[in-house]
Amino acid sequence: VAEQFGTLATLYPNRIELGLGRAPGTDQMTMRALRRGRQETEDQFPQDVLEILHYFKDAEPNQRIIATPGQGTHVPVWLLGSSLFSAQLAARLGLPYSFASHFAPRMLKQAIQLYRENFEPSEYLSKPYVSMGVPTVVAETDAEAEYLATSAYQRVLGLMRGQSLKLKAPIASMDGLWSPAEKMSVDSFYAMAQIGSNGTVKEGLKQLLLEYDVDEFIFTCDIYDTDKRLENFERLMQIKNS
Repeated sequence: VAEQFGTLATLYPNRIELGLGRAPGTDQMTMRALRRGRQETEDQFPQDVLEILHYFKDAEPNQRIIATPGQGTHVPVWLLGSSLFSAQLAARLGLPYSFASHFAPRMLKQAIQLYRENFEPSEYLSKPYVSMGVPTVVAETDAEAEYLATSAYQRVLGLMRGQSLKLKAPIASMDGLWSPAEKMSVDSFYAMAQIGSNGTVKEGLKQLLLEYDVDEFIFTCDIYDTDKRLENFERLMQIKNS
């Protein structure tokens, strides 16, 4: 990992950051095949973070293992999480923290509070620095945005049902496709989502800033049409500059 991101940092100076999380990144069957159990991941993760940080620092005298490239690149490292574990670790190590509220918003406020209250200044940061994930669908009108968002709704519904996660084309209405209970679950999944026109999304982002006071937003976007997806981010930039 250090060498991969060291390579990127060498090719693109001051543009690369590394986010580290303890999730295995795969299903249970594949995780077992890789001999990577959940308990092992939790126990080893803090040491793994320290090891990565060490590889990005300047080499020490007589250091035997060198990340090449990587050593001395000082790639900024974030800790990622959707629970309290990474919030506590990020605070203890004095690292920036990014919460996965784009798919697991339930513990966002508690995790940010825990991180800020327990933060210890370090060589990396003098004070807490937090980002949060925000799903977005920004379009010309609120109605168009809601229509485009049905692709994202279908994907999460498929996840809940153990079906394909392939992004589907938008549909006129989700009525009849999901049950009331499933709709509530999808709405909970997308509790932080900002869907609408530029004006609607701008007001929504203002409310998120007021409530959580984060330093950065990380935007995600599940829009089926590539041009509309690009337009989404163009509109987010318009909102930022307005």
